[in-house]
Amino acid sequence: MNVELQADVFRIIFVTILIALAMIIISKKIDRTDPLAQPKGIIVPAILGVQKVYEDVKESVGPKHAELFTPYILAISIYIFLSNVISLFGISSPTANLSVTLTLAIITWVITQVASFRYSGVKAWFHSFLEPIPVLLPINILSKFSSIISMSLRLFGNILCGGIMMSLVYAGAQALSNLIGHLFVEGSVFNFMGPVIAPVLHAYFDIFAGFIQTLVFVTLTMVFVGVEIPDELKRAK
Repeated sequence: MNVELQADVFRIIFVTILIALAMIIISKKIDRTDPLAQPKGIIVPAILGVQKVYEDVKESVGPKHAELFTPYILAISIYIFLSNVISLFGISSPTANLSVTLTLAIITWVITQVASFRYSGVKAWFHSFLEPIPVLLPINILSKFSSIISMSLRLFGNILCGGIMMSLVYAGAQALSNLIGHLFVEGSVFNFMGPVIAPVLHAYFDIFAGFIQTLVFVTLTMVFVGVEIPDELKRAK
């Protein structure tokens, strides 16, 4: 039996290796940096980024639990954003594959349920299916798992649509280039209208939309986890 791997598998591996190498390089630079000296170079945005994510997580889950959840939030933030914008370099976005976004949504869902078990108890988790009245059991079951579908499809759909739109833009730019080129030469010509039209649209569909979708996914993750932590534990230090 022949097993064929999707091309997206290699893109996923490439993005993962790219992030891993970047983390290793930055980690080595931090290790060699004098803690009493002023940070400089790539260390500055790395420190500011980690601090920003930590502060956001702390607002959602409280200072006592921020260190526990910040690594995951930081990891998916980097992975999703890089996967979204990598199409700028002619590589299809891994997040335009439903398998990738579904996996990320399932991981977030599992972490949310583990937080619910830990902070509310297994009995309370099962009892939540019967609240406020037992007759709502089917609806509560659907709502418990609906976040997996909504989070995965939202990210997948937006990134996929952005890629489709850019493909149509380049196809239209090629047709326009051919139309203008026919005034001077016969046959197809270089797509010289693509570099004129595409940059602004890339800025929106790849960079802006990629950032927004990353922000939405990460924010929902923090909200879902934060809801499972009682307020008194959030205030604890």
